[in-house]
Amino acid sequence: MSKIFTPTNQIRLTNVAVVRMKKNGKRFEIACYKNKVVSWRNGIEKDIDEVLQTHSVFTNVSKGQVAKKEDLQKIFDTDNTTDICKHILEKGELQISDKERSAQLDASYKDIATIVADKCVNPETKRPYSVTMIEKAMKDVHYSVKPNRNSKQQALDVIRLIKTVLPLDRAMMRLKVESTSKDAKKLKEKFVTLASSVESENWDSGEITLVLLIDPGKYRQIDELVRSDSKGTTQMEVLSLKEVVEGDTLLD
Repeated sequence: MSKIFTPTNQIRLTNVAVVRMKKNGKRFEIACYKNKVVSWRNGIEKDIDEVLQTHSVFTNVSKGQVAKKEDLQKIFDTDNTTDICKHILEKGELQISDKERSAQLDASYKDIATIVADKCVNPETKRPYSVTMIEKAMKDVHYSVKPNRNSKQQALDVIRLIKTVLPLDRAMMRLKVESTSKDAKKLKEKFVTLASSVESENWDSGEITLVLLIDPGKYRQIDELVRSDSKGTTQMEVLSLKEVVEGDTLLD
């Protein structure tokens, strides 16, 4: 009696999302769970096992053809399939239908606009814009979603681009800095240089208390300045992550 068998270099998978990469003239594919690729790229999903159906690298997922180990070593400089899968997941092209691609691009477009609306304000009124207003500005500058970049990265690009058609500033963070350091005066000058504005400055028996408004992009520098005080005589407190004018009205 004849036997039916599957070649050892074939793996059959179903209900799979394929990410493909062409490198050095060869095609490589990985098999992922549907809806997980975008979550991984956006930093929402961090467990690679929740994304990959298998840690194998294929030349053709639909036929179950697994890539040769020597090809992986030669082209990717490693035969660690998990590392290669992560590389393809990040740089490769997700193979989806036109309808699925359109739906994902629309969702990403709105996600980017939502992030921008959350992080920015009108510099004159200090009020936030509506998501709809941000989407209109994105259309005005003909912004196209980049499928291989996450929404947060693209939001930073959008903020820079739509400033040409819409008055826009990053919403400021409000910080309180207190220091009893003997170098408090020198530290104060450094903090003031990094701040967008100083809301208040109080001295009491050699202790200084500053309330600052800063661009969120300067937070790390200020945090490092606080940490540089090895004696622990300088502390910082975040009073608000986003300084906006109170009220229910959005700018439309």
